Amino acid sequence: MPLALLALAIGAFGIGTTEFVIMGLLPEVAADYGVSIPTAGYLVTGYALGVMFGAPLMTVLGTKVSRKRMLMLLMGLFIAGNLLSAVAPTFSVMLLGRIVASLAHGAFFGIGSVVAADLVAPHKRAGAIAMMFTGLTVANVVGVPLGTLVGQSIGWRVTFAIVAALGVIGLAGIARLVPDMPKAEGVHLRHELAALKNVQVLLAMAMTVLGFGGVFAAITYIAPMMTHVAGFADGSVTWLLVLFGLGMVGGNLVGGKFADRALMPMLYVSLGALAVVLALFTLTAHDKVLSAVTIALIGALGFATVPPLQKRVLDQAHGAPTLASAVNIGAFNLGNALSAWLGGIVIAAGLGYTAPNWVGAALAAAALVLAVLSAALERRGSTSAPVVEGPASTGQRISVHQ
Repeated sequence: MPLALLALAIGAFGIGTTEFVIMGLLPEVAADYGVSIPTAGYLVTGYALGVMFGAPLMTVLGTKVSRKRMLMLLMGLFIAGNLLSAVAPTFSVMLLGRIVASLAHGAFFGIGSVVAADLVAPHKRAGAIAMMFTGLTVANVVGVPLGTLVGQSIGWRVTFAIVAALGVIGLAGIARLVPDMPKAEGVHLRHELAALKNVQVLLAMAMTVLGFGGVFAAITYIAPMMTHVAGFADGSVTWLLVLFGLGMVGGNLVGGKFADRALMPMLYVSLGALAVVLALFTLTAHDKVLSAVTIALIGALGFATVPPLQKRVLDQAHGAPTLASAVNIGAFNLGNALSAWLGGIVIAAGLGYTAPNWVGAALAAAALVLAVLSAALERRGSTSAPVVEGPASTGQRISVHQ
């Protein structure tokens, strides 16, 4: 794998840390601003919505510059947003800082996915994408737990200041290691927009929304769930997030490996198993050992879907993949926002801290249904090509594939 993938992984590490660390710090942030846990959950929802809308917006704005320069500009925006969060005097300003940082997220991973795929041979594309996303998953093993520990011990504002410093390191890595790749010739914004009309691209994005949304339904409220239901001490949330991160790392690498071999079967297995595990989490959350194992499995199964879904979008949007890739990253975060919102609703309704797990299971199951539908439509399309009769004397039949 090219060394440039390391630079992309460094940027992904910083972005992954700021995205996920807020979950372990929700109680501290809520207490500091005097808001409820469900209200503090808007920091997750707001970030996710910022990614969803920022992904296409920033990608379109970046069509006039090289991909390397755009990645550097996005990291600068990320740094500014985290600094604003670190000094925010009110909850509203804190939310604004989260949104500013989130605007860089989708375009960074979208453009980064295209760059990563272009750096390797076609049969290694999913693996290269997975390598970049390893930075995001490793953030959950190192960055998020340490950020949570710092936030609980010294103050959550210090955590976001450190995250901003991570952004500076990521910016330097991109400037030093990523080659200044020229833009694809003959590809214009209208081509990028046209790719979004592809039914298979839209189905892949819908799978992204529902499948990864299932993960966030449970993980957004992991801190109160583990402390109030499983009986863990507040400090235990740190190593529970490490387990989640380890699962993500393993699932991401396995998903990347098998997506290059059997993409759709990989999605069937991961989405089906994710739905089952999330449903079981409503029971295992009452036991410390079982809940810890379940958290690791949710991380593994959830991130096993990321490389195949991202690769499927790139494959189906061939010729104009940049915007579709970025929008799919936004789709991940639309799922995050939807599930965090739904999870807050069921908790506020008095159904308990384990209720979001049922929401997650239903979302993952719906994603599996779409995966089966997508494959069926693809098979039907490949077998329904018109047939032209050959010369009558030979009875030759010629299939015309469009």
